[in-house]
Amino acid sequence: MTLLDFARGPALYWSTLIMVCGLVWRLAGVALLPFRPDRSAAGPQSRGRVRGALGTIVSRSLPRRTFLARTFATVVVGYAMHLGLLIILLGGAPHILLVAQATGLSWPSLPKGVVALASAVTLVTLVFVLVRRCTHPVLRLLSNFDDFLSIVLTLVPVATGILLAEETVLPYRTLLTWHILSVEAMMIWLPFGKLSHVVFVFAGRAVSGAKLGKRGATT
Repeated sequence: MTLLDFARGPALYWSTLIMVCGLVWRLAGVALLPFRPDRSAAGPQSRGRVRGALGTIVSRSLPRRTFLARTFATVVVGYAMHLGLLIILLGGAPHILLVAQATGLSWPSLPKGVVALASAVTLVTLVFVLVRRCTHPVLRLLSNFDDFLSIVLTLVPVATGILLAEETVLPYRTLLTWHILSVEAMMIWLPFGKLSHVVFVFAGRAVSGAKLGKRGATT
């Protein structure tokens, strides 16, 4: 068995299993937390739970005008990085083909140039975020092993994907092997580190928004 066969076979199976079981475990842990019914009366400006949840998801996804002048660069980098990752994941033809082979679902891919541009922007923003965490005095103190590992585990698949698309530097099979293995490493870490926010971020905002919406508080 070659390393590529291992990456496509046992490594893919176990990384997928670990990711799915880890996420189920995390979600079950949240669902089993002690729950106290909210018996408080609705506020005079109550928007309801559903409107509150949806409103908070939207409002917390937008930058606060009060801090925008000081955080503009960080906001732009954050949006560019996440949008780029979304374009790579959902717009790249190889990724769509992989989903189609596994589930039968398929959709049109984006032009290769668009995906290449998104990949380049994403790589630059990830490097910027990593360097800033290493050099900014406050961020360096606030950052832990999880922060740095999560960035690196996201950066490596993007970098190897760019090299794989251009078929440069190393042979295609070698690049493909390391790209698949790097993605599988990210999948294994996803449920246990801060990468899990891809699953929990909107759910958390919805829960907070539902509570605030009932009380009529501003989100």
